[in-house]
Amino acid sequence: MNDQTPSMLDSPAISGCYLFPQPRRIRNPFVVAVDDAELACYRNIVDPAAFTVVHFHGNGEAVADYVPDFTDQLSALGLNSLFVEYREYGGSTGRARLVSMLADGERVLAAAEIAPDKAIVFGRSIGSLYAIELAYRCPNIAGLVIESGIADPAERFLAYADLQSAGLDEQEVMAEVKRHFDHKSKLSTYTHPLLILHAERDGLIDISHAERNLEWAASTQKKLIRFARGDHNSIMAWNFDEYLKALADFVRSL
Repeated sequence: MNDQTPSMLDSPAISGCYLFPQPRRIRNPFVVAVDDAELACYRNIVDPAAFTVVHFHGNGEAVADYVPDFTDQLSALGLNSLFVEYREYGGSTGRARLVSMLADGERVLAAAEIAPDKAIVFGRSIGSLYAIELAYRCPNIAGLVIESGIADPAERFLAYADLQSAGLDEQEVMAEVKRHFDHKSKLSTYTHPLLILHAERDGLIDISHAERNLEWAASTQKKLIRFARGDHNSIMAWNFDEYLKALADFVRSL
């Protein structure tokens, strides 16, 4: 888990390569205070007794991209929704930093007064880092959905960050990634239902990441759905009906 020690992964040389704050905002946000920032999240309640999808979006997206279209789809499934906005994204304040945001999901869940066993945690792309973290911190969540997710962030960090120019040692970065983003270890403690959605032609995050996350999870009720059509950013658009059916089937299984 995260602590108060600053991480080299929060340096602009690394976080700046993976987090791209978007300005799109929502009206009447559900505001949650975290450290020295406020998160402009979105909450939609269909039935207080129903499950709530706690959603973490991709790095080039914003909560506003999912409202109202995806929230309406979730409502049609009888699900409440809570979309977590990242720091510096949308109407949120603060700075978007990889490690410093790790605890934010748990804080948003608490602020919304949602019991973990009534939460379906959903992480898309880089949002998988925060979804897996929340499942690790709250292992009794009802279910976990990973879409186009990342298994080993080190592969991404070493591929794009210019560590040498920033004066960062590769081995130290690798150790820091393992300290904060060891998905193999975190998923090994997760025993509740898991659904993984991934496009076979994802050119940004290879489907091998999905295969590893599936293998690592301790859940006995886990499934990987591979989509032949679409890629990293068009997986839902190209497979809309199948995508929603997979989600609906998963919810009914809980």
